[in-house]
Order: sequence, then structure tokens, then C-alpha cells
Amino acid sequence: METVFKAWATSRKLYLNFFDNYSLEQLNKIPDGFNNNLIWNIGHIIVAQQALIYKGSNLPMYISDNLVNLYQPGTKPTGPTSQTQVNELKELLISLIATTKSDFQKGIFNTYTERTTATGFHLASLSDAFEFNNYHEGLHLGYMMGLSRLI
Repeated sequence: METVFKAWATSRKLYLNFFDNYSLEQLNKIPDGFNNNLIWNIGHIIVAQQALIYKGSNLPMYISDNLVNLYQPGTKPTGPTSQTQVNELKELLISLIATTKSDFQKGIFNTYTERTTATGFHLASLSDAFEFNNYHEGLHLGYMMGLSRLI
């Protein structure tokens, strides 16, 4: 699991670069022909991780219902994300790694509800969920790199 956490932290550091390299206006820009933006993708991977790991383990998530409603699968931006909301996402992007790693080390994940993702990946265990989370975040990172060329 150490490698899974290491890969996840590396990925999240790459996501952090978007906060340093793009303005609030750029983070919110939806290029023609697209249905989301850079900041939505960041919010989405945060929500997806919490759902995959915590909700899948029948545990409470560390994010608000409002964030879930804004960034869960199937959503798209409904308006610009404020600087306050961007700051919250930036903080969650990194803090949730330490929280999740600590919870894992404490052994709080005792059960996992099997399911198949929308992409057809069967999650049979917590380990599967962690692996899929890294895969999912990699997909969105690649999408964001392409999207950023249009901003």
C-alpha cells in the first residue's frame, strides 16, 4: 500500500500545480466544445476519492454534501467557482491524503461494498478502490493537461 499512497501523493502534487499556474478565471474557463473546466476536475477527483474509499467502506466522508452535489459523477459546472471554494479544494487536495493514510494505518476500513464503476471496473475490495482511484485521477490529470492547452 505504500506505493499506492506514494503514487497518489505524486499525482496530487501535479494537480496542485494548476493552482499556481492558472488564474481563477482560467480555472473556471470552459473551452468551446467541452462541458467542464480545470477546477471542476479537481473537485471531482476529491469527491470521487471520498466516495470510492470512505462511502465504499460504509464510513462518513470528510467532505460536505454540497461538494458531493457539485462534483459527483454526472455533474458539470453550474457557474463559476469562487476563490473561497478554490481555496477549500486546494486544501482538501492535500489534506485528505494524510487523513486517508492515517485512517488506513488505524485500521478503520473493515468492510467494503462491492460494485462496478461506470467504466466497468469491478471493485471487490478496498485495495481495488485505492488502485482504481489512482487510475481515475490519472485519467483526469491527462484530461486537464489537454484542457489547459485551450485556456
